[in-house]
Amino acid sequence: MSFKVLISDPLAEEGVEILRAFCDVDVKTGLSEDELVKIIGDYDGLLVRSGTQVTARIIEAADKLKFIGRAGAGVDNIEMEPATKRGIIVANAPAGNTLAACEHTVAMMMSLVRNIPQATASVKKGEWKRSQFMGIEVNGKTLGIAGFGRIGQELSKRANAMAMKVIAYDPYMNYKRAEELGVTVVTLEELFKMSDIITVHTPLIKETKHMINRETIATMKDGVRIINCARGGIIDEDALYDAIVSGKVAGAALDVYEEEPPKNSKIIELPQVINTPHLGASTVEAQKNVAVSVAEQCIEVLKGGSADFVVNAPIVAPDMQERIKPYAEIAQKMGKLISQIVEGRITSVEIEYAGKAAEFGNGSKYITRVVVKGIMDTILQTPANIVNAEFAATEHSIKISESISPEAHGFANLITITLKTDRMSETISGNVLAPDKVRIVKIGDYMTDLTPSGSVIVSYHHDKPGVIGAFGTIAGKYGINIAGMQVGRNNPGEDAVMVLNVDSEVPQNVMDEFLKIDGVKTAKYARI
Repeated sequence: MSFKVLISDPLAEEGVEILRAFCDVDVKTGLSEDELVKIIGDYDGLLVRSGTQVTARIIEAADKLKFIGRAGAGVDNIEMEPATKRGIIVANAPAGNTLAACEHTVAMMMSLVRNIPQATASVKKGEWKRSQFMGIEVNGKTLGIAGFGRIGQELSKRANAMAMKVIAYDPYMNYKRAEELGVTVVTLEELFKMSDIITVHTPLIKETKHMINRETIATMKDGVRIINCARGGIIDEDALYDAIVSGKVAGAALDVYEEEPPKNSKIIELPQVINTPHLGASTVEAQKNVAVSVAEQCIEVLKGGSADFVVNAPIVAPDMQERIKPYAEIAQKMGKLISQIVEGRITSVEIEYAGKAAEFGNGSKYITRVVVKGIMDTILQTPANIVNAEFAATEHSIKISESISPEAHGFANLITITLKTDRMSETISGNVLAPDKVRIVKIGDYMTDLTPSGSVIVSYHHDKPGVIGAFGTIAGKYGINIAGMQVGRNNPGEDAVMVLNVDSEVPQNVMDEFLKIDGVKTAKYARI
């Protein structure tokens, strides 16, 4: 299949070349919304930077679009909800410009405390006013980092090297990582009160808009300095202006603004404020890195996979991604299997995480989404993905719930799915023995040891002589090779479950013959 990708903002040539080796690429920059609406229906992927506003109108016209990639850390120029509803994966490249943003923050901090831009301008005017530009040392000062992701962590290393005291706040704080970096974890309120210099490194979302405002500034130290190289809107610029004029805030360094360019902002008029035009990611290295990252993710999605940095799905912390990967694998396969062996309309899905699987925190939401994807793949005419799976479930009136339990019932970790329909209820459990060794260990009330892959037949039957042999006879009659067999039972002579791994698809007429075997209660074919 041939794919087409549109690049609507300038992108480093290294990323463009990677795409061109895989698919057809058009580079068309500076397009208006109307122009994009007219042509977007021809494309499978769209790559942007900050210039293109990907509106709901554009997304609605994108009949083939599978991927929107932002070559950078933010996605505030992409309308997320309409993309999510349509199952379009939106991803960014947050790691590619980490060092660039970190180093720019350090440069802004040092310029701020030593008045370097102001002094430079003065000297160029022929002045020599040394006393006017008295600064402070960062040695021994407390740096408060609001947002302790990749950039915040890199910044803490450099601040520690300058003998600063580093404190940090993040609602998803990695406490172990903070301890390793010698950073003290505090609340946001404590950070505002304790810091000599505050730098923000959070996304712009509802919870962070105007996070620094009149009320929070009032709680800060007199003479505090504030830096924003993250997103415009995190700081209330009118409140900051008044605080600088009053002397409460000694100065600020801003790379981003509520309006860009900041034509109507009073903040840029103040001599105590250092301004740069959104240069955080503006290094040769960063632009290459983000272009390559977003191009590679686009290719992976078009191949039918996922992206490393999906933003319209539950976020998995970078240090958790490898741990979660095998659990997501078994979870999706369990979802596929259980949805094919039940009868009736699915009404609810309950997922329980136990043992080590209960320790993933927010990461469990990602696994839940993967379970739902596996289930919806068997219901929808077109495959679901982790972006639209829950929307699709809601549209089919399927309720999703999850719970955690410290007890894994004899296993180190356990994921259990209970699927209810309007006719029955079924349960399946799986665990991870090693990153490359996942097993389905329970179906219904019966223990199994099933490697989830390929074609399987799941049968409930009365445990008595001849049943298993009859399955083999019928399979042989139709040339169906049995590659493996699992039988789970609690007591001899009672009910049991049997799972057969087979090497080919099993037609319905063959399944009907299995059902006629004396003692067989159910027999379902599934493709995992």
